[in-house]
Amino acid sequence: MKKILLLLGSLLGSSAIFAESVPVISPQQAAQMQSEQKAVIIDVRENDEWNAGHIAGAIHIPLSEIKNRVSELATYQNSPVITQCRSGARSAKAADILKNAGFNDVRNMEGGLNAWQKSNLKITS
Repeated sequence: MKKILLLLGSLLGSSAIFAESVPVISPQQAAQMQSEQKAVIIDVRENDEWNAGHIAGAIHIPLSEIKNRVSELATYQNSPVITQCRSGARSAKAADILKNAGFNDVRNMEGGLNAWQKSNLKITS
C-alpha cells in the first residue's frame, strides 16, 4: 500500500510540474497572439482531422511525428509557439516536447479546436 501511495504522489507531482512548465491559453488569446504577435500555431492532430478543418495559417505536424520533425520549426525557436489539437491533451504533450527541445515561448491552447469553434473563431479546410 505504501508503494502505491508513493507512486501516486510521484505521478501527481510530475503532472503538477508539467502544468507549470507550459502556460495554457484560451482560443481567444491564441487568435490574438496569432494576429498581433505573429505567433505560430502548431496543429498536432492526425491528417484526417486536419483535412476536415483547421485554423488558417497553422502548421500541421501530427504528434506522432513532432520529435522527428522539430527541426522544421527551428525558425520559430525564439518566437511565440502555440500547440493545438482537438481537445488539448495531445497538444500538451507536443508543447512539452518543444519546450524540452529548446523552444523559448511555448503555450498550449486550452480545449483545442473544439474550444476554438465554440468561441466562434473561424476554421478553414
